[in-house]
Amino acid sequence: MRTSPVPPPLWMLIFAVAMWMLHRYWPVLIIIPSPWGWLGWCVMAVASVPPVAAFVQFRNAHTTVDPHKPETATTLVTSGVYGWTRNPMYLGLSILLIGWAFKLGALSPFLGPVCFILLIRRVQILPEEHALRTRFGQQYDRYCDQVHRWFGRTVFKRPVRQ
Repeated sequence: MRTSPVPPPLWMLIFAVAMWMLHRYWPVLIIIPSPWGWLGWCVMAVASVPPVAAFVQFRNAHTTVDPHKPETATTLVTSGVYGWTRNPMYLGLSILLIGWAFKLGALSPFLGPVCFILLIRRVQILPEEHALRTRFGQQYDRYCDQVHRWFGRTVFKRPVRQ
């Protein structure tokens, strides 16, 4: 199972342009009037926090930040931002797109973050999880049992994986 050759930030930019085009040419129901568009900038500012924290943690752990080579990870980082999300970099890109949709204001651009999340899960997250499970085994499975893919710690114990 291989990751996408397209880097996740490029996917995010492609979706951002598509969202702008939807807003420009097929706006469906303005739900956030332009005076409130500044809220989108606030959301986009917050979006940088999880990826920056993740990047710093990876550098401190001396492990790879390259999304195309998850199998070269030398350390399984599970603390800090990784104690709350298994994918802080993709979470940040998703929040950025949500902020952009808020800024644009129409309902149609909100399709972008939904499609981005579905795509990035398929072409990036699932192959990364496979590589990390192969590399770290039960340690990674225990981590997955404790921390959700997108956000939050688990409250209930999941069934043991076979």
